[in-house]
Amino acid sequence: MGDTLAQKLIRAHLVCGEMVVGQEIGLRIDQTLTQDATGTMAYLEFEAMGVPRVRTERSVAYIDHNTLQTGFENADDHRYIQTVCKKHGLYFSRPGNGICHQVHLERFGIPGKTLIGSDSHTPTGGGIGMLAFGAGGLDVAVAMGGGTYYITMPRIVKVELTGKLSPWVAAKDVILEVLRRMSVKGGVGKIVEYAGEGVKTLSVPERATITNMGAELGASTSVFPSDDVTRQFMAAQGREADWVALAADEDAVYDEVITIDLSALEPLAACPHSPDAVKPVSALAGMRVNQCCIGSCTNSSLQDMLKVAAILKGKTVHPDVSLSIAPGSKQVYNMLAENGALADLIAAGARILECACGPCIGMGQSPNSAGVSLRTFNRNFEGRSGTADAQVYLVSPETAAAAALTGVFTDPRTLGDAPVVTMPEKFLLNDNMIVLPAPVEEADSVVIERGPNIKPFPKTAPLADTINAKLMLKVEDNITTDHIMPAGAKILPLRSNIPAISEHCFVRCDPEFPARCKREGDGIIVGGANYGQGSSREHAALAPLYLGIKAVIVKSFARIHVANLINAGILPLTFKNEADYDKLTLGDELCLPDVRRRLMMGEPVVLENRTTGQTIELCHTFSGRQIDMLLAGGLLDYTREQQA
Repeated sequence: MGDTLAQKLIRAHLVCGEMVVGQEIGLRIDQTLTQDATGTMAYLEFEAMGVPRVRTERSVAYIDHNTLQTGFENADDHRYIQTVCKKHGLYFSRPGNGICHQVHLERFGIPGKTLIGSDSHTPTGGGIGMLAFGAGGLDVAVAMGGGTYYITMPRIVKVELTGKLSPWVAAKDVILEVLRRMSVKGGVGKIVEYAGEGVKTLSVPERATITNMGAELGASTSVFPSDDVTRQFMAAQGREADWVALAADEDAVYDEVITIDLSALEPLAACPHSPDAVKPVSALAGMRVNQCCIGSCTNSSLQDMLKVAAILKGKTVHPDVSLSIAPGSKQVYNMLAENGALADLIAAGARILECACGPCIGMGQSPNSAGVSLRTFNRNFEGRSGTADAQVYLVSPETAAAAALTGVFTDPRTLGDAPVVTMPEKFLLNDNMIVLPAPVEEADSVVIERGPNIKPFPKTAPLADTINAKLMLKVEDNITTDHIMPAGAKILPLRSNIPAISEHCFVRCDPEFPARCKREGDGIIVGGANYGQGSSREHAALAPLYLGIKAVIVKSFARIHVANLINAGILPLTFKNEADYDKLTLGDELCLPDVRRRLMMGEPVVLENRTTGQTIELCHTFSGRQIDMLLAGGLLDYTREQQA
């Protein structure tokens, strides 16, 4: 029995553990990336470890999230990150150079390598055959220091692609179809591996769109083979020497197989407020549209931009629609300018934004109140756009461009012949916005610059023998990291200041939560299924830690968030019987008796409701290493102990 591609990549990087589904394994990490919304905290954590220089093959810090500088905070964070990179051996991608996943795909990603990034859409790298994971900043900091990255060995899902996409149907429609079938919870504990004859018909940017939004499945990662299409992309980037061929064995056995006929797909849209609420665009035709946003790490490649420019050429954006376009990288922006496509976009009335995440994270371009916004992004969680009652739909660039011209939801297949875009054999290569680190011999003389908004990592403590705490918050299913720790122009600049950002923790669910935590002291949060889906932001764990949260008890967790809770020293537990969720009420006096000893001895953990007198059985799947981390007070304390 042969190996799947994912199993081959895991086996080649396995440091410890056995490749048995459900067991913890440790992986050697070749590359890391950070972005500035999560990067400042990651580098504070790296500094706290005392490692003088990164020990990966390549680590890159990108500035792409907090680029709207309405105060000193973002600029100070950027300067801090740049000086850390110079001192500790990282490459620094300056503001304006582009979105981390787009630039990394172009300039640094290598088939067959492992990559973890402090951004949940790091699996974009799977588009060229990387084993790429989104992770919390502390996990990335440990990997930069040469440490092992741990995951639970996933099941492998094969998505067999047949046929070829029809005109006006895009890669975005492929992943929306996968989401329609699997749901936002369907990928939890799985790697999605794409195979079949249809793979050969998809370009690398198209593959990257699909792996990017694999994060919305809850999947550990997604991966495509590295084939001749990959080789051509690498050669066009001047990096053919980095290419290797990678594919699953012909007799590989998968845990699950899904077959998608590309030729049978039609334009799709994810409706408010979930990426898996998918409907055909034809079923939405005629609905008035107020805004269209094209870009993000999902759909900002040169191929996407050239298609949009061809659709808009010689036409004018509908007077009732605001159209914004953000190229994914400086390379894309420059090439659009050189070949005249940028002029076509401007002439049509598009508002050209800088090469950054921008509207995708609520950083500008919020829709009008109750506005309908079509976005080529990856998430449409309620309120994420910056407008609480906006109706955000996720669509392909082709569908967004069609609506921008007509003012209503329009099936692009009704516009006539689809534009034919020819990609260049060679991309424009100019890495002048990448700052190299200082040589080792000069590193000691580099002074790290810290602004007044940069605060230290929150105080942690070893796990208590018994936890007595009030139920501070009770939430329902599918709570996202945007619910826990919102993004947006007002809040993102506080990412390096946990005391300040904690004032915004959970305010979308309960505006009184931060004040209640400060008033009452130690607390416990109770939630439903798929708790913590969405972003990798560890602030969704660090802010509750600062507010005194000791445990989170839910029906089920999203992968990255449960790891972040453990890293922060917060105890994540699940109900043995989900019906017990209904037995708990806000304000109940709760107790986790003898919890430290129970974890050490492998005994069941129970929750006592002192208000009602009821006892509830709880579950966990902690590895021995994770238990040691929780006992120590989190990954930072555990790492210090290991180094000592």
